[in-house]
Amino acid sequence: MEKLKCVVPERLKRRVEESHVDDLPSLSSSLLQLFLSLPQFHQLISELAAEPATQAGLCGKNEGAALDLKEKGNQCYSSGDHSQALRCYSQALRLAPIDAHHTGKNLVATLYLNRASLFHKMGLPMESLRDCSRALEISPSYPKVWYRRGKVNATLGNYEDSVHDLSVAKDMEPSIGGKKQIERELDMLARHHEKNIPQPASQKSVEIPDVPSEIKLQCVKTPDKGRGMVSQFDIPQASLIHAEEPYAVVILKHCRETHCHYCLNELPADTIPCFSCSLPLYCSQHCQVRAGGPIHIPDTMVGSNFKPTLECIPEHKHECQGVHWPAILPSDVVLAGRVVVKTMEQKGQFTDVPNLSETLGLCESYSKMSPESKLELHIYSIVLLFCLHHSFSSELSINGDSASQIVILLSQIRVNSIAVVRMKSNTNDSYDQQDWFQNFSFGEAEAASSVEQVRVGQALYKAASLFNHSCLPNIHAYFISRTLLLRTTEFVSGGCPLELSYGPQVGQWDCKDRLRFLEEEYFFRCWCRGCSEVNESDLVISGFCCVNPNCSGVILDNLVANCEKQKPKVPETISNESHLQVHELKDIDIKKVANISLDQTQSSFHVGSGYCLKCGSYCNFASRSKEVKKAWTDFRRLQDSIASKDTCGTNLTDALRSLGLLRSILHAYNKGIAEAGDILAKAFCFIGDFEPARDHCKASIEILEKLYGPNHIAIGYELAKLASIQLALGDCTAVYNINRLSAIFSTYYGPQAGIIFPYLLVLERERSRIIQ
Repeated sequence: MEKLKCVVPERLKRRVEESHVDDLPSLSSSLLQLFLSLPQFHQLISELAAEPATQAGLCGKNEGAALDLKEKGNQCYSSGDHSQALRCYSQALRLAPIDAHHTGKNLVATLYLNRASLFHKMGLPMESLRDCSRALEISPSYPKVWYRRGKVNATLGNYEDSVHDLSVAKDMEPSIGGKKQIERELDMLARHHEKNIPQPASQKSVEIPDVPSEIKLQCVKTPDKGRGMVSQFDIPQASLIHAEEPYAVVILKHCRETHCHYCLNELPADTIPCFSCSLPLYCSQHCQVRAGGPIHIPDTMVGSNFKPTLECIPEHKHECQGVHWPAILPSDVVLAGRVVVKTMEQKGQFTDVPNLSETLGLCESYSKMSPESKLELHIYSIVLLFCLHHSFSSELSINGDSASQIVILLSQIRVNSIAVVRMKSNTNDSYDQQDWFQNFSFGEAEAASSVEQVRVGQALYKAASLFNHSCLPNIHAYFISRTLLLRTTEFVSGGCPLELSYGPQVGQWDCKDRLRFLEEEYFFRCWCRGCSEVNESDLVISGFCCVNPNCSGVILDNLVANCEKQKPKVPETISNESHLQVHELKDIDIKKVANISLDQTQSSFHVGSGYCLKCGSYCNFASRSKEVKKAWTDFRRLQDSIASKDTCGTNLTDALRSLGLLRSILHAYNKGIAEAGDILAKAFCFIGDFEPARDHCKASIEILEKLYGPNHIAIGYELAKLASIQLALGDCTAVYNINRLSAIFSTYYGPQAGIIFPYLLVLERERSRIIQ
């Protein structure tokens, strides 16, 4: 793409820089004509969208490679290297063509059988059972598969199913010796079937147990934020107000090997590949069919139980031809392709890209973008148009109008798409205290809390895009599979805006960083309550303490001070009612850190860089900043020791000393002290010294409660850490903290809390044990 940028002449670049939405058809036509004249452009399209037979086969099937991997998997199985055997069989399944045969058997069915045998050997009978069933759907006359499934059902205690499968295997088995062996298995099964055999493990449901309350939401327009959502009536705290499936979604590149390409949940061991290309992996046949459409297999290969049904437009089908572009182009461009195809499928016309703004009703951001970003959107729109023309519909016209519609769509995706996230947590019923604790960090998460979350997908939700942003939101967004759910985190009175966080929140970042992020990513200046009213969190989150030891005031650096000075200057076009929440900002401690006299307009707030906001004492900010920077090198070394599982030793001692230094320089509520305490808690947990780990964890939570408030979801995650340490110590006060975090999680996640954060169930079980 960079090569294409370089060949665009300056006159066209100036047109791009000065362009607005109305100019797009003409501008797109000019760029299209330019690229059509360039050999390097045609070479690029050939590499991205050519038929598999003419390319190296990055995403295509490869029978030879599949056979090589099968043989390697067999060797690893025989030598006892089960993990490597699993990788080989799974990758072979990804590459094997559905109609390939080897030694008279369907190759895919054989690979499923081999992997089923491996799972059975590894003590994973449910995975083995599913693979056997998949093999039989493809090759129902395969006696070895019937035999294997019979053995697995016996392991699971499914007596009748086991007898049935083994009887079918005996009938199909051509050799007399084989038939006698199966008869012995049946006799042995009959003698033991009355014994207590473990029952199949119940599958965890990911259904949504509650539905949105009978709340009528209304789209309104305000002068400062445009469209937004409100309710005409009061909404109780923890109410589920909205649930929505995505209009289109795509998995992010870094999660392609770890998460299902349809539902975005973590992949199980028995992954299922796409039958037509080697790119996607799915967690189940249900996801496979919904993503790629019904699987076309010759009738002679299909079992009687194989009846895929489909009620939606397959989102991967147009990408499923072994072409390169779905694997190479950025995720937002692939998402745009899915939106275009779905819209054309719905309208039943495939000659022109339809007016997507009318279909989606999303705001665009093209005019606010930088010249570099605009040019990038134009190039990707033309490239995507050619790729869709090659791999989806040769009827699709390649012209300036169609390209301009994709440009607008890409600009809409930039500001309206939502990152689908998954929480990193231990999902096992049993847990290791040390390992579990280390999975958490204070890393800057773009989602609504300090717990580490993983972005796994990018999606468009038409209705949810109408909810505006606030750095002090009153609704919380989360996901069950690919379903977006919105829940109120506080009582919301009728007519009050329902606002979620687009990323940063008060308590997570200071005001200047939040404003910069929102302006760079979403092209607006935030005037929410957190960004237009002075609050203690923004003053202390990165502040320094006063040089006067008897003063609790805060000292700000120049950038923070300048940002805070702007807060009382709300533009006249901003109506106070549009950004006020239900509750007043009850920041009762603000006068402890700043001597502020606020009138109704807040015009008397004075901030000076380097001067204490309470007593006016001055400090040498530069020298103190250097000391803080030096102290943090000790914590980074300690983090490296934990990550590499080295003994902490001297690094722990140095970090403890540096924590004392930070406390003498930074304000008591500075988030850096909480982060340093968290690192120390992890280190003590790592060496099994849980008492100081508990103390540092408590101290960090006290600071975070000042920054976020006591009932924020970020506090819930930290309480889970603290409770787990207390349980390791046999500290019965863990019950109090488990009660607190359960209440917080119920507010933010409702009945789905245990699905979102499975470790909560472990903690609640331990609480019940202690109480009893």
